[in-house]
Amino acid sequence: MPHPDWTHRSRTALWHPCTQMKQHDAGDLPLIAIACGQGPWLYDFAGRRYLDAISSWWVNLFGHANPRINAAIKEQLDRLEHVILAGFTHAPVVELSERLAVLTGGTLGHCFYASDGSSAVEIALKMSFHTWRNQGQPEKNRFLCLAGSYHGETLGTLSVGDVALYKDAYAPLLRQAETVPSPDARQAQPGESAADVARRAAMALENHLAEHHDSIAALIVEPLVQGAGGMIMYDPEYLRLARMICDRYQVHLICDEIMVGFGRTGTLFAHEQAGIRPDFLCLSKGLTGGYLPLSVVLTTDPIYATFYDDAVIRGFLHSHSYTGNPLACRAALATLAIFAEDAVLERNRRFAERFTALLQPLANHPQARHFRHTGMIWAVDIATADPDFRLRFYREALTRDVLLRPLGTTIYFMPPYVLNDDEAALLAERAVAALQAALA
Repeated sequence: MPHPDWTHRSRTALWHPCTQMKQHDAGDLPLIAIACGQGPWLYDFAGRRYLDAISSWWVNLFGHANPRINAAIKEQLDRLEHVILAGFTHAPVVELSERLAVLTGGTLGHCFYASDGSSAVEIALKMSFHTWRNQGQPEKNRFLCLAGSYHGETLGTLSVGDVALYKDAYAPLLRQAETVPSPDARQAQPGESAADVARRAAMALENHLAEHHDSIAALIVEPLVQGAGGMIMYDPEYLRLARMICDRYQVHLICDEIMVGFGRTGTLFAHEQAGIRPDFLCLSKGLTGGYLPLSVVLTTDPIYATFYDDAVIRGFLHSHSYTGNPLACRAALATLAIFAEDAVLERNRRFAERFTALLQPLANHPQARHFRHTGMIWAVDIATADPDFRLRFYREALTRDVLLRPLGTTIYFMPPYVLNDDEAALLAERAVAALQAALA
């Protein structure tokens, strides 16, 4: 069991995220004090280990305490921990920005850094509006999002989200975005493919923009997988058509790849599978391999040019104190080096085939619905009316040494890229056992 002193002190001193704290105090929700991590495993103070099957909220790519990322951060720590990025620069942030531009084929760059995904989305929204303002079109100040979308929990990002659990309480504070249908492949009618659903959703997008494009600054999407909305997966055809439609009606396309970037969908960036580039690309989470808070927005030369002027007010005056932190940038460079040197995407494709086969008992469970898979993300909906299913399953998985946190009645897997075959088999087997126990 976790060290009781740490858990008690934590409940007293902390306000944990995305948590009803009374559940911790009542004992309904386990609070586990972690002492260390190694590879895909987390260890509590009693030495018990837990397989981190959700990459610690989707951030960890190459395991905990990865020696190569550790070494990069330690080396940077002896050189420079931080410096203001207004009027100054440093090697890690320049090298990272150059590397990211190369990875987008040179079509995106002018990296603007922040600390977290919500901040990156806020930056992209502000940049989009400000671009139109600088071009003499301030009336283009509204945003479009997909049904079921989630882009963060600051006020701006909640405004372009569509998950009631997170936004309804704050509705009076929000400037609501307009919502268009999701290309959710689960909506396929008999005889329809996922691509057909994507085309139907794209037609709805076009109809909306045909009427309202004069007021719309941008469409924001999570490419291929809408995460917190329930791991909604869709065909790349939607992105291809959305890019064409946005161009036709002069609307920016923002790709929020905070969750789906860096190999999660099978390619380095999810939008690559549609053969497109967005106007704004938001990255975070896996950017540093799950080590340090860092996010970035990349954009195009023409958008950058609209801010390049003698008038200060036409510049982008957004700022964060820790923008472009050298330690975080060095962790990101080490992460990208692992991708370049270790054929990560190829290994992930081989792993995905094996793990999908291992999950067939779960996919075939009598109460399983819509088993789905994109890259290194797997999800299945469970047919149950139990309002406590999410918590019951979470607890049952923990008793079997596995960290899995369902989204409502959707069980998903998003493990680090370092699981071996034995660990994959253990995860699949114990997930089924936890499901059986949670439904009992």
